[in-house]
Amino acid sequence: MPRRENLLNNVYFCKAMIPRRFVIGDIHGAYKALVQCFEKARFDPDTELLICLGDVCDRWPEVDKVIDALLKIKHLVMLLGNHDLWALEWFKGGKARDLWLAQGGRDTMVSYAKGIPNSHLQLLQNARLYFMLENKLFVHGGYRPDSEIMHQPKELLLWDRSLVQSALYYKGLQNEIKLTGFEEVYVGHTPTLNFGTTHPIKACEVYLMDTGAGWPGGVLTMMDIDSKEYFQSETNTNLYYA
Repeated sequence: MPRRENLLNNVYFCKAMIPRRFVIGDIHGAYKALVQCFEKARFDPDTELLICLGDVCDRWPEVDKVIDALLKIKHLVMLLGNHDLWALEWFKGGKARDLWLAQGGRDTMVSYAKGIPNSHLQLLQNARLYFMLENKLFVHGGYRPDSEIMHQPKELLLWDRSLVQSALYYKGLQNEIKLTGFEEVYVGHTPTLNFGTTHPIKACEVYLMDTGAGWPGGVLTMMDIDSKEYFQSETNTNLYYA
């Protein structure tokens, strides 16, 4: 049974109360790409919902501007990504893992050369591990459908790719069976660039929303979860290297 918090969210964020509801893939500090998505979607930060699938940190050096922009959104659901978890460790205690630094952490450190606002710390510290809305699940990495999501460890929700792998396997067989108890599942973490495309991929009921914004040649994608219309930035190669 869904937790009371999620039942309340379903009421508050229902289509009758929010004009449009969006989900966005991994931003990775690409503020220029975020601005383009907002402009193309004509997103209204005062009235519309944005569900951020996590990994706002690392790889491009404008993480501070990205979080400033997210904090201006009245109806924001912020999920935690694995990169955000690494960055949060540094935010809280100055610890910078070698793995984090090698995976784009230095860019996050550069963006906060003048200090870390408490509001930015709070956004990551209060980020959710998953979010459920009208039998739709939003999670950064994935989950195991054979057990209740609320009992699954943080590491699995942030890192797991087994659900994505299963969905793509059945899509490849042209046998898109139902894998979960959810109507739709939206994930980040696994770039669609790995499969030769900069567009979201739907496999079974799973939507892969990380379209490679953290990598040269990738783009950022924002999707209307009701109409499935999506809006994309230019490639980050054009935005940051041109």
